[in-house]
Amino acid sequence: MKKNLLIILALACGAMFTATAATESHKYVGAGQCKMCHQSDKKGNQYGVWEKSKHAEAYKTLEGDKAKAIAKEKGLKKAPAESPECLACHVGASADAALLDKKFDMKQGVQCESCHGAGSDFKAMPVMKDKAKALAAGLVDAGKMGKELCEKCHIDKNQHGAKMAAFKYDEMWAKVKHPYPVK
Repeated sequence: MKKNLLIILALACGAMFTATAATESHKYVGAGQCKMCHQSDKKGNQYGVWEKSKHAEAYKTLEGDKAKAIAKEKGLKKAPAESPECLACHVGASADAALLDKKFDMKQGVQCESCHGAGSDFKAMPVMKDKAKALAAGLVDAGKMGKELCEKCHIDKNQHGAKMAAFKYDEMWAKVKHPYPVK
C-alpha cells in the first residue's frame, strides 16, 4: 500500500513538473527581444515597419472612449484594456499572464509574436540564424500563412460590427509586410 502511494506521489510530482515546464516554455517575450536583430536596414528593418504600423498602437485604442463604449455595448465586465475579448486582438499574444515573459509589455500592442508565435523558444541567435531550426522551435512563417492569419482578428473576431468586406487583405498586407532580405 505504501509503495503504491509513493508511486502515485512520484507520478503526481512528475506531472506537476511537466506542467510547469510546459507553462514556462513558449512564452511571449515582446517586440523588444526581436528589435535587437530586426532593426537594421541591411536586414529589412522589420521592427521599424512594425513600430510605424497601427499594430503597434492597437492597445492604446483600448483606452479610448470608443473602446469603452463598444465594451459597454457588448456587456463586457472589465474595461477594454483588461478584457480578454479585446486583448485577444489588440495585443494578440495572450491574456494569460503565465504565457507572458516578465519583460513583455502589452501596451506595445500587436507585436511580432502575434503573427510569428511565442518567441521564447526561437529567439536565441543560433536558432534564428537557421530558419529551419527557428521553424522547428515554433517560429511561424506569417507570410506563408497569408490571409487566414490576419482574418483571425480582422474578420473572425471582429467585435466592432464592421462588415467583413471592409478588410482588404492585399491592401493591408502591403502596409505591414516586412520581408527579411534573402542573401
